[in-house]
Amino acid sequence: GGGDTLAAVEKYNIADKVSYISTGGGAFLEFLEGKKLPAVAMLEAK
Repeated sequence: GGGDTLAAVEKYNIADKVSYISTGGGAFLEFLEGKKLPAVAMLEAK
């Protein structure tokens, strides 16, 4: 997620190599892993 990515960017001093950081956090990572997200499931059911 955004916080973990930001920490890594700062730790490795690579801000000039990164143009986008997701702010989706843990939910975005779970989505990428293929896990079902309750809100997405509700929207898909409509």
